[in-house]
Amino acid sequence: MPRRLFKRYMPDPTSIREHKSLRFFGRLLHDPNLWHLNRHSVARAMGVGLFAALIPIPMQMLLAASLAIPVRGNLPIAVSLVWLTNPLTMPPVFFVTYMTGAWLMQIPPRTLPEELTFEWITDQLSTVWQPFLLGSVVCGVILGVAAYFTTLLYWRWWVGRQWRRRKCRVSCTHAATTDQQADAQGIEHRGSHQHEGDRRTNADIRHP
Repeated sequence: MPRRLFKRYMPDPTSIREHKSLRFFGRLLHDPNLWHLNRHSVARAMGVGLFAALIPIPMQMLLAASLAIPVRGNLPIAVSLVWLTNPLTMPPVFFVTYMTGAWLMQIPPRTLPEELTFEWITDQLSTVWQPFLLGSVVCGVILGVAAYFTTLLYWRWWVGRQWRRRKCRVSCTHAATTDQQADAQGIEHRGSHQHEGDRRTNADIRHP
C-alpha cells in the first residue's frame, strides 16, 4: 500500500512535535488529522511541502507547517519535504526559479560574473529579488499542484491494482476449487460405474 511507502520515509512524529521552530503551535500539533496517512492528507502534504520548499525564506519548515495545519495535511511529510532544497540543490533550483521570474517579467536575466563574490550578490539583490521571488512562487504553485494531483492519482491507481490482484486471486482460487470438486465428482462417478460393472461380472459368474 502507498501508506507503507510514505511511512517508511517520513520522519518520526515525536521529533516534529518537539522541534524548536514548531513548538509555538502548541495544541494545534495534537490534531490527529495531521498525523494520519491517507490519500487526501498525503496529497495535501505533498502540495504544501513542495510549495514551501521553493520559497526562498528562512524557516521553511515553519511555512510548511503553517500551510499543512489548516488544510489538514500530513505534518511530518509536509515539513520533511522542505529539505529538498538544501545547500547542494539550492543553486540550480533557485537559478531556475529566477530565470522563470525574469521570463515572466520580460526582463533580461543577470549573467553571473567570472568570480562570484558576496559584494556582487548584495549589489544585485535590489534588482533580482523581484523576478527571483515571482519565479519561486510560480514554480512552487505549479510543483505543489502537480504533486497534489499526482499523489491522488498514484494512490488511486495503487489501490485499484491491489483490488484487481485480490479479485484475480479470489477468482483463481474459486476456479481451482471448482476444478478440484469436478475432478472429485468425476472420480467418484467413474468409481461407481466400475463397482457396478464388477457386480455384474460377479453375478454372471455365479449365474452362468
